[in-house]
Amino acid sequence: MEVDKQLSGPSPIEFRLDPGSGVPTYLQLVRQVEDALRLGFLVPGDRLPKVKEVVAGLAINPNTVLKAYRELEHKGLAAGRPGQGTFVQASADVVPLRNVRALRQGIMRWLDEAAASGLDDEVITALFTSALHDLRRGQHGQGATAQ
Repeated sequence: MEVDKQLSGPSPIEFRLDPGSGVPTYLQLVRQVEDALRLGFLVPGDRLPKVKEVVAGLAINPNTVLKAYRELEHKGLAAGRPGQGTFVQASADVVPLRNVRALRQGIMRWLDEAAASGLDDEVITALFTSALHDLRRGQHGQGATAQ
């Protein structure tokens, strides 16, 4: 009866939007599903929020949600079931949950320290992006670089 629970119960994901990100709304929804799959928060069989739930919660156009769900279907990550909703169909490479928890705790400590130092979201994002860029270029620990 697991299927019945998934059909009637809430979705394990709740979407959020960042209007200042410059990323189209439908892509923000797609990326959140992809990230939740990577982190193991969503698994095959999980129901995504119903379109009307997303519309009511985020005050966005239903066509935006439908476009996001179509994109997820196109990528093979979700599938619609008439009268039931849209369900996760495939999984991505998942980081073991215990690793995710430990890493998230470390990030939260770092974010707390950054906020306590007076940094705002934009500066924190810029600092993180710069450090990630340096890491990818093999310059870990060599100081910040301009982007």
